[in-house]
Amino acid sequence: MKHTLILLLAAALTATMMAFKTDEPKPKTAKIQWVTLEEAYKLTKKKPRKVFVDLYTDWCGWCKVMDKNTFTNVEVIGYVNQKYYAVKHNPEKDGDVQLGNTTFKTMLNGKVTGYPTTVFMDEQMAVIQPLAGYLEPRMFHQVATYFGENNYKKEPFDKYKDSTYPKLFAQKTK
Repeated sequence: MKHTLILLLAAALTATMMAFKTDEPKPKTAKIQWVTLEEAYKLTKKKPRKVFVDLYTDWCGWCKVMDKNTFTNVEVIGYVNQKYYAVKHNPEKDGDVQLGNTTFKTMLNGKVTGYPTTVFMDEQMAVIQPLAGYLEPRMFHQVATYFGENNYKKEPFDKYKDSTYPKLFAQKTK
């Protein structure tokens, strides 16, 4: 009796495991489509789109947290890939980059005070706003949509965050 019960449980467990096994490859997890600053510059010339630059360093702990938490958030990924050219740029390794008649460093003009810093740029790659520090997924989504939907031209961020954002993006990110 005991032996039969064990065989039945083993058969049930095997059947359950087989039900979840598939020969199809697992779907790829969505990721932000990162490009270099140079690529973003060229892309904006062909198909204008806003740009955001994640300024990071290898030694920056909060940069790693932002990579792990914010840039893996499904809502952040979807919005960024739809509305922005996303750039990861390590100033310590990648150096300065020539963008047309100016350099990226000149465009920032001392506005970077630490890492991570997220730089939002318009379709002509003019700096809209750099934001220093870690941005959790919801805050990043709020800021990205604020600039992405051009609300920064219409209302202060606090009003957008409290009034407009909840209407447009009903509690999408955690």
